[in-house]
Amino acid sequence: MGDRKQRITDILLETGFSRVGYAGAGPFEHSENFDEWLSRGYHGEMSYLARDPARRKDATRIREWARSVIVVALDYNTQNPRTPNTEVDGERGWISRYAWGDDYHIVIEKMFKGATRRLTEEVGGQFRYYVDHGPVMEKLAAREAGLGWMGKNTLLIHPKAGSFFFLAAVLTDLELEPDGIQTDHCGSCTRCLDICPTDAFPAPYVLDATRCISYLTIEHRGDVSPDLEEKIGNHIFGCDLCQDVCPWNRKSPVTDAAPFQPRPGFVNPVLSEWEEMDPEEFRLRASKSPLKRKKYEGIQTNIQRVQVNALRPEKEKQPEAM
Repeated sequence: MGDRKQRITDILLETGFSRVGYAGAGPFEHSENFDEWLSRGYHGEMSYLARDPARRKDATRIREWARSVIVVALDYNTQNPRTPNTEVDGERGWISRYAWGDDYHIVIEKMFKGATRRLTEEVGGQFRYYVDHGPVMEKLAAREAGLGWMGKNTLLIHPKAGSFFFLAAVLTDLELEPDGIQTDHCGSCTRCLDICPTDAFPAPYVLDATRCISYLTIEHRGDVSPDLEEKIGNHIFGCDLCQDVCPWNRKSPVTDAAPFQPRPGFVNPVLSEWEEMDPEEFRLRASKSPLKRKKYEGIQTNIQRVQVNALRPEKEKQPEAM
């Protein structure tokens, strides 16, 4: 089994993934907390999360032949600044670091297509990969696969890689020994909780997505309540604040992978340039980008919100990230 597991790891690393871990098929530890999270309505408009939640806790409910979950991590951090500590002046906005390059769903699925073909041919067995498009609790599986611990900001944190990485999972019918759970190293630190402008963490390790800037600027449709709208600051797509202040991200590895390098104008973007785009130019610039999810009208709405925030009588500086 050891040789087979090592061969799987080698193939996935050769494909370009940063780290590989192994977990049992479930049910995953602490998955019962998901039910309470849903009952509190913390998932907001993401109704897909509430569909058949039992399947998310146990991979055998997704594929009855599943015996193990292979979890991969893919680093996306680049040599560019963290969220700037600047006034909300209506001139520049902020796009989350993960969205500066290509859509990771497209990148990882392409990687998996080649990798799973090799795995079937060279190792044998069944393999079914998921990149956010199935009911797999990647973070809980990754925790049990030794790829990090669950941080107080509910993101997975690796002791050497921080949290600037994507996760994806492969279900297999092979019995592969789990790598074991990592120890939680957050300690008494609360920087991620303290930095959040919208108080999206009702408690450590609990996220109320309906107050999260990433949710409000990406998933949410319609108006935003005035008390939250002004706290969004200059964010037009996503938010990095809770990751930027995490001590474990001070030495996050930097990737040279071409798909995740920032596109021109995506880092601390000049809002007037984006505001002047017509739908066709946006379509071209957002092609294969996460921003495509929000669509032209949604990005324009978010830009207008930033400009309204810039006109508020008591503008505050963005929280200091580092």
